[in-house]
Amino acid sequence: MFGTGPTLEAAFEQAAVALTAIVCEPHRVRLRDRVAVHCAAPENELLFYEWLNTVIFEMATREMLFGRYQVQIHQGRLSGTLLGEPVDPRRHQPAVEPKGATFTGLEVRQDARGCWRAQCIIDV
Repeated sequence: MFGTGPTLEAAFEQAAVALTAIVCEPHRVRLRDRVAVHCAAPENELLFYEWLNTVIFEMATREMLFGRYQVQIHQGRLSGTLLGEPVDPRRHQPAVEPKGATFTGLEVRQDARGCWRAQCIIDV
């Protein structure tokens, strides 16, 4: 799973959308509700790990699906907004229950053109 973008924030946003896609189709999620989240870590790979764990935790505890993410990162602190809706069994048929995941092989890097890539292996 990976996310790419011109900024670190964009790469993290796209990675979270890719994480949602494992559970359900992100474009089928109505962006009705907003959930604010925060996490922190001393380096990009750990911050990426904390971010993905936070997304899974919010899906599981709130019983919500998210289709879009807005991220701001400053000095190892991430502030995010998750946009989505509660799970509706009539409309959503999750392929995977969003109860937990194991993330390994985390890597966050910037290429020669300045674009960011955040990637990992995920086991759900």
